[in-house]
Amino acid sequence: MDLKTIAETLVAACRAHRESDLLDTIYAADAVSVEAVAPPGGDAVTVGLDGIRAKHAWWNENVDVHSSSVEGPFTHGDDRFAVIFEVDSTMKDSGTRSTFREVAVYTVKDGKIVREQFFYSV
Repeated sequence: MDLKTIAETLVAACRAHRESDLLDTIYAADAVSVEAVAPPGGDAVTVGLDGIRAKHAWWNENVDVHSSSVEGPFTHGDDRFAVIFEVDSTMKDSGTRSTFREVAVYTVKDGKIVREQFFYSV
């Protein structure tokens, strides 16, 4: 797949809340995911598709999403694109509700996402 197709496919899946379904299709097996801040007890960097799958599973098990929006994709050259996410969610364990906005930058090589990096608003 080319950059535009991968970017549009990811955004459509995110809007349908089905991004986890595409991991095997559009991510490289050795893809890297980089969070702006390490989660409690975790690492900011996750390497490999199994780890990225685990991040998605953790999110789905621990967070109730009330609403979300996806803006983009915004392409840059022939190997990167960005997406803006806004999420209103509640942590299931604490009941803490929050709204956050983040930018995700994706790098594509050989028709697969090889890196995703998240930038959060403060």
